[in-house]
Amino acid sequence: MNQRGRNWHGQHKAELTRGERAADVLRNGMGSWTFVGLFMAFMAAWAAINTYVYGSQAWDPYPFILLNLFLSMLAGLQGAILLIAAKRQDAIAAAMAQHDYETDVLAKSEIDRLMAVNNEQLKLLEELRALLVSQRGDRGSPHAG
Repeated sequence: MNQRGRNWHGQHKAELTRGERAADVLRNGMGSWTFVGLFMAFMAAWAAINTYVYGSQAWDPYPFILLNLFLSMLAGLQGAILLIAAKRQDAIAAAMAQHDYETDVLAKSEIDRLMAVNNEQLKLLEELRALLVSQRGDRGSPHAG
């Protein structure tokens, strides 16, 4: 396998822009159980602090309008990040498909070359068999020396 084939993934990652890397990091972070757990803990803490700790002095009393605003902004941001990540995933799949195609083309040319060598070897074997048969036939004839 050539050097390009072995280093394809590393080379592809090295060519990513800062925005593409950030989209990958955010996608991987938001798609984790750690994020879900921390997010749930944050919302529970927000509700508990605003309901029980500060009571009537809360900065965001029930029904937590400020929290709803933040959640709406987060949902909009997550939608954009997920679209960017999906676009990146499509680009990765296309690059992998191109790499697979190039590998298949190289493999086919190598197979064709080996088939040509094999056909030459088969022709040589047939010639050797014919020569062997003709030599055996000459020994059995009365004119053979």
